[in-house]
Amino acid sequence: MEEFYKLSIKEKLKGLTESTFSSLELTESYLQRIKKVDKKINSFITVLEDKAIESARESDKRYKEGATLPLDGIPIAHKDIFCTEGVLTTCGSKMLSNFVSPYSSTVVENFLANGSVVLGKTNMDEFAMGSSNETSYFGAVNNPWRGNYVPGGSSGGSAACVSAGLAAGATATDTGGFYKTTSSSLRINRN
Repeated sequence: MEEFYKLSIKEKLKGLTESTFSSLELTESYLQRIKKVDKKINSFITVLEDKAIESARESDKRYKEGATLPLDGIPIAHKDIFCTEGVLTTCGSKMLSNFVSPYSSTVVENFLANGSVVLGKTNMDEFAMGSSNETSYFGAVNNPWRGNYVPGGSSGGSAACVSAGLAAGATATDTGGFYKTTSSSLRINRN
């Protein structure tokens, strides 16, 4: 199915449970879409293709064994402010452009413990200090619906990747209502 990104997380979980498709198929579909679409949006700082495929295979194994977890096989992205063990965590800053975290944040650990597949780390305003997502060392994030407009910030990369169908969901932070401004500017239902 080429248009997995149009399914809700609930519909994805149903399809995985009923073996309509596998987590590997779902994950590979998102990874292909990231390669195709994100060049224009710049919503990702780091894409974890190999780790995502490995996680998807582990998820498929759990489905076959009947030992599934609540978010098993769901491809998500994490805002690059959340430390992820063994993965570049930059906070959108040149100062941390080579920092590989020795541990994972509680948020990341909880998503992993529930079986999610991490596609990568999303772009953001440097150190989450902005509301337009134009201050990242890795370049501005573009609004996927209106390329010459900003997606909002500081979690613009997370919002843009979900809005463009590059991840089933993504983590974000909310300082001063930023989560709500990015969601509203990109037509995302946060419920």
